[in-house]
Amino acid sequence: MTTDYRIEKDSLGEVRVPAGAYWGAQTQRAIHNFPITGLRPYPAFVWSMAMIKRAAAEVNRDLALFNDKEAGGRTITGAEMAGAIMTAADEVIAGQWADQFVVDPIQAGAGTSHNMNLNEVIANRANELLGFGLDAKGKPVSPNDHVNMAQSTNDTIPTAIRLGALWRLDELLATLARLAAGLRAKSAEFDGIIKSGRTHLQDAVPVRLGQEFGAYARAIERDTEKIREAAEGLRRLGIGGTATGTGLNAHPEYHARMIQTLSRLTGLTLYESDDLFESMQSMADAVHFSGALRTLAGDLTRIANDFRLLASGPTTGLDEIRLPPVQPGSSIMPGKVNPVLAEMMNMAMFQVQGNDLTVMLAGQAGQLELNVMMPIIAYNLFQSMDVIINAVNSFIDNCLVGITANAEKATGWLAKNAILVTALNPVIGYLKGAEVAKEALATNRTVREVVVEKGYVTAEEADQLLDVSALTEGGIQGVAAGG
Repeated sequence: MTTDYRIEKDSLGEVRVPAGAYWGAQTQRAIHNFPITGLRPYPAFVWSMAMIKRAAAEVNRDLALFNDKEAGGRTITGAEMAGAIMTAADEVIAGQWADQFVVDPIQAGAGTSHNMNLNEVIANRANELLGFGLDAKGKPVSPNDHVNMAQSTNDTIPTAIRLGALWRLDELLATLARLAAGLRAKSAEFDGIIKSGRTHLQDAVPVRLGQEFGAYARAIERDTEKIREAAEGLRRLGIGGTATGTGLNAHPEYHARMIQTLSRLTGLTLYESDDLFESMQSMADAVHFSGALRTLAGDLTRIANDFRLLASGPTTGLDEIRLPPVQPGSSIMPGKVNPVLAEMMNMAMFQVQGNDLTVMLAGQAGQLELNVMMPIIAYNLFQSMDVIINAVNSFIDNCLVGITANAEKATGWLAKNAILVTALNPVIGYLKGAEVAKEALATNRTVREVVVEKGYVTAEEADQLLDVSALTEGGIQGVAAGG
């Protein structure tokens, strides 16, 4: 009679595991113990963990640490076992067996369940490659003794966090470069549109719409540099520290060889840790990187809010830019179109900022030789990168490229702006300027009309001093260059 389960064993005893599952007893216990969120590890985490297992098998093979084993009536050489582990890990790296990584990110401390999930899946697949089915007795490849050789959860998980973030770094940077370029393009497109500046959400001196968009672009470029710089700290790997940083049960050459092998396999620039104990105790590099993502999220929130303000109305708001209409805006108000991409960006960046708070709190929760909160650091950091990449790409494609300027409305608002009188300060003084501004507002007239009527300047002087294009270039109006 065929059953829908098989029996696997760990140090606590026997466990029923689904017949077709490649995981083993410890993973099954984690599924039972931690039904918390229904979430699963991000692909970046699975990729990085599998890369560690792949590299470790190669390094330990080259150090002649795999022993031959009798199984199934034949001798399985150490080289064969290492080769099977490497092939199984390569399959996981390529995206196979993704449905086998099933442990909730909120789990036992440090990430032992994550680590064993990888160990068990790779071990069972390696055994299968050697001719031993999932339900075979006496399978030669052990998840602990072979796949996890010279490793501990305590050094593999922090290494995986670093590798996983670096894995998507270039994609993230390219996405942000694309955003900055899109903003630069709009800056050039809108450079001839002169509008009211606003401070405190109140009228201020003129600016060009292109200057506003250029500033948005520069903010993203600066945030990108912060992220790039923060990522450098992630390149120091503490793999080889094993349980506490001493390197117990790892070959003396293991750490250096692992850095070399991981560098070759991943194509990433990686460095040996200068202190294996610190690399295990401290998650400061991950916290710092998350902080750089939070800074970016703050700027993206601010820019999205500005887009919503500038596009407000259209008949009762600023209406200085028009966002592409991508979906109906109301279930009850016909014809309403909302700034949905900007609102999406707000929500996405709020998630990133919340993730950063979690990472920061978890980062300071380490005790003595280990930070046991690493699984939630990993999940939140990888989610932040995923959310930023996806949100920004959607924002570019569905919003930014289709933004148009409403020059008529922008110049119309500017014509009513009494704060233009600021340009007259060097000629008539602040107090007279305030007098003019108040009268212009009270009588619904322009600054030019009031200041000429009062005889403070001539009509010709007013035209020169209130040239709004010149005002956006700065300088002192009415004073010749050089004095």
